[in-house]
Amino acid sequence: MERYKNLGGNSGVVGYEIGSDFIRVQFSNGSVYLYTYASAGANNVEQMKRLARMGQGLNAFINRHVRKAYERKER
Repeated sequence: MERYKNLGGNSGVVGYEIGSDFIRVQFSNGSVYLYTYASAGANNVEQMKRLARMGQGLNAFINRHVRKAYERKER
């Protein structure tokens, strides 16, 4: 998992892992969710990847657009 930069300073996201058609997101409570093209849509996953790399806006995007569109909760 790569550490999320959290440039805004108040994100619930602490880490992420990017694959070709997925992003795995770890939250501050220890939970890890897998978002895939199949579950959340390619455009949403690609936007999540961009936000993760930037280190800002990922938690807000998840809450607004893909909150329950995860493939599975892994932890």
